[in-house]
Amino acid sequence: MMAERATGDLDGVLSAPGENEYPSGFPQSICDDVPQDKYLCSNCSNVLNKARQTMCGHRYCLACVNWLVRNNKNLVCKKCKEEDPNLDSANSILTPENKHTCQNSAREKKAVKAEKKEKNSQPSGPRKKENCSFAEVGCSFKGNTEKVKEHEGTSHVVHLQLLLQVTRNLQASIMGRVACGHLPELGEAMAGLQLQGSSDVEVDGGDGGHEEASVAHSLQDDQAASLLVQRLEELQQRVHIYENIITVLNREVEKTQLSVAMLDQQNQSNREIIQHLENQVTEQQRNLVMKDVLLSSLRQRITAQEEVSHDGTLLWKVCDLNQKMKEAASGRRNNHYSPAFYTSRYGFKVCMRLYLNGDGVGKGTHISLFFVVMKGEYDALLSWPFRHKVTFFLLDQNQKEHVIDAFRPDLSSSSFQRPVTDMNVASGCPLFFPLAKLRSTRHAYCKDDTLFIKCVVDTTS
Repeated sequence: MMAERATGDLDGVLSAPGENEYPSGFPQSICDDVPQDKYLCSNCSNVLNKARQTMCGHRYCLACVNWLVRNNKNLVCKKCKEEDPNLDSANSILTPENKHTCQNSAREKKAVKAEKKEKNSQPSGPRKKENCSFAEVGCSFKGNTEKVKEHEGTSHVVHLQLLLQVTRNLQASIMGRVACGHLPELGEAMAGLQLQGSSDVEVDGGDGGHEEASVAHSLQDDQAASLLVQRLEELQQRVHIYENIITVLNREVEKTQLSVAMLDQQNQSNREIIQHLENQVTEQQRNLVMKDVLLSSLRQRITAQEEVSHDGTLLWKVCDLNQKMKEAASGRRNNHYSPAFYTSRYGFKVCMRLYLNGDGVGKGTHISLFFVVMKGEYDALLSWPFRHKVTFFLLDQNQKEHVIDAFRPDLSSSSFQRPVTDMNVASGCPLFFPLAKLRSTRHAYCKDDTLFIKCVVDTTS
């Protein structure tokens, strides 16, 4: 039978399972360092996934072995042929009846043992990173023991999704195998290849009891597959529950985000309103200050209008006389102006100027009283210079003897010309009243700390 059939080779068929088959090896990119050849599949050259070791000592992914056995009846060990092209390929054909041990097997075993021995003899270097317990299903996390534990404790959903994906692929493949009636053929191929449960387990080449072990191993695989399907169904239920929980939480998060966005928008609107109100308050405060200034000016004007006389006569009440005389004697304030008055409704604007401690020749001995022509609103309509007789009165509050002094303007004096400033130079009586008579007991010129001075402008003269 060996001589009649052509020798099978891997070059005649595809080198990896299709997308609907079992998942083959993991990509080499999941490793931090380039993996050694002994960790790579002899068929797909990827990192071993559910590694199996053949009788010749070479390693394959479980998916690759199943696929090769199913699609090539005259299976030849690819690695054997690469290591020794002159090797009789018939001796390396792997079938359920073939119990041949590859000539390179012993040599590879010795090399592996030597490498392990050398590795154990070397001093221990820095601690290597550990893989996650779910690395076999596709988790690529690596780290020290604490980091791995922390990762496994916080990544349940990711791990469950990986398990679910592997389970679905496995279940679909098994159902496909059952439907096609390939399971008996797969069991015979697995028995022929003596597939093991670990990539590091070495196979002895004894002949006794080999078929019985293969059958037992196949039964154990069936039982393990049944338990695995049961556990995966439970995991699927838990994943479904977690997915429902996550969906509810996502909805709550979305509602919370919408609420936060609305609150932020409302807060921004409130801030704009507050800023607008603050600006309005500031503007109103400025307006109030301006109104206060305007009101004060209006009060002064109203007071002045109330006190203004338009008939050429002014009665001036001088209060706080003692205090003002002390200020005049000390020089802090030696003169005072009376309120302005007019000779007629549209006449000359005039006032009096009082020196309580005297001025000029009367300084320190007399009260000096002067007449002042002021700049008025109707000066352009009046006849200049000012030429009316002016009479001063110091009233006796006992109504016995008033002090009277009068003068006529000097028409050549600048004091009576049309004013070019607010007021002209004062002119009048520097010796109006002696200070010695101010406290006379016979008269009451000063009573209740008050003086009354009267000015009369004779507009008829």
